[in-house]
Amino acid sequence: MKKAFITGITGQDGYYLAKLLLEKDYEVHGIIRRASNFNTNRIDTLISKYSNDKKLQLYYSDLTDSSSLNNLITNIKPDEVYNLGAQSHVAVSFNNPIYTTEAGNLGTISLLEAIRNLDKETKFYQASSSEMYGGDKKEALNEDSPFNPKSPYAASKVFSYNMTKIYRESYDLFCSNGILFNHESPHRGETFVTRKITRAVGRISVGIQNKLTLGNLDSERDWGFAGDYVEAMWKIVNHSIPDDFVISTGESHTVKDFLKVAFDSVNLEYSDYVEVAEKYFRPNEVKYLLGDSSKAKKEINWTPDTSFQDLVKMMIENDVRIAKSEKILLDQGLLEPSWENYQK
Repeated sequence: MKKAFITGITGQDGYYLAKLLLEKDYEVHGIIRRASNFNTNRIDTLISKYSNDKKLQLYYSDLTDSSSLNNLITNIKPDEVYNLGAQSHVAVSFNNPIYTTEAGNLGTISLLEAIRNLDKETKFYQASSSEMYGGDKKEALNEDSPFNPKSPYAASKVFSYNMTKIYRESYDLFCSNGILFNHESPHRGETFVTRKITRAVGRISVGIQNKLTLGNLDSERDWGFAGDYVEAMWKIVNHSIPDDFVISTGESHTVKDFLKVAFDSVNLEYSDYVEVAEKYFRPNEVKYLLGDSSKAKKEINWTPDTSFQDLVKMMIENDVRIAKSEKILLDQGLLEPSWENYQK
């Protein structure tokens, strides 16, 4: 039985990747940060299904704790390491640049060093990001396109991307980068624009939210489904040679496009509910991102299965269901109205 080690296992991608690997009969090990509240809600179903037979094992650790990461890698001796953990919100990275950089960069180096010193051939996957490109031109971006990071988050990702290549070339390690363009799901964090939209649409549709305030509606992104993208991660790690791959749908859509599909799904007109506020604009705006994943299609036989429209509708169905449950609790006085319920 193969062993996989996942950082960021409690996140969106961590959930889908852990689920995929467990279904492939892996033994999965993941790290979670110790906090006063349990933060495993995304993977609770996996914990209840797989933890009793120790197919899923979790440890308290942090990407900034090099000693802990080294000890875990040394003791577990995983066959595959997936570094998905990061402070991944671009806007937040401007407010917390030091933590964003420490978590992103120190974690990557710590894992690479632990693997280099391990008496076992272990494959390493680094979660790189389309934000590294900067989005200056309206063109499809591939593995040879230049990077121009425009946020602390993106700069951190460029550093980790380059370190992954350096360890591959310097120490002959199996280290690969997956340059993933935006990928979403019902498990996306609620501070990200796509989930912020679908949560608001769900609440508006049942009458517990009045409006939605966003930033630049003309930003264009290449949006795919996270469940499709973690399959690409696994294929990259199990490719015959270590390499770097762009993972994308090859289609770009504006935030307005996303809004239209989302509100149309509940028979509402988005312009009746959406407002724009400058405070939600980034200090250094990334206007356009479009990926060219031809290499992934050719070399690892990967293509996305989920269309943009199906992705949005999947998220809307989930968040309408949640909103209906919230409405029942609110009506019964069992849920206190909060800023989140009526966010502007």
